[in-house]
Amino acid sequence: MSIDSIFVHKMWNDHELSKMVDGGVPFAMLSDAGGRVGKIYGIYDEDGGVETRGRFIIDPEGVIQGYEVLTPPVGRNVNETLRQVQAFQLVRSSKGTEATPSGWRPGKKTLRPGPDLVGNVWKEWKTEMAFD
Repeated sequence: MSIDSIFVHKMWNDHELSKMVDGGVPFAMLSDAGGRVGKIYGIYDEDGGVETRGRFIIDPEGVIQGYEVLTPPVGRNVNETLRQVQAFQLVRSSKGTEATPSGWRPGKKTLRPGPDLVGNVWKEWKTEMAFD
């Protein structure tokens, strides 16, 4: 979603995204003309009439579980966004009995929150979860 019109989104998809993603973006791009949604999330710049780049991960109950706001010159990492969504889904499905440490990816070991873990995360991380 951006303040760009649906016509700008179409041009961007046809002339840029379709060259980077085979077949173009597989989801609808939404227009926030006037920045109404951006204002709600605090990313709309009234003076410039633009939105800062923001990514919000919202759970099924409508609660923001994670977000990232970047200035326009800094690119985003789609793979990291997908990893975080997968981590939130795993934690949610485990009803909080599992936690995902820094750098966790699907298939990697999770942590079991509890008193025994306090002060010992480094042991688990060092032996099982170090970055590849």
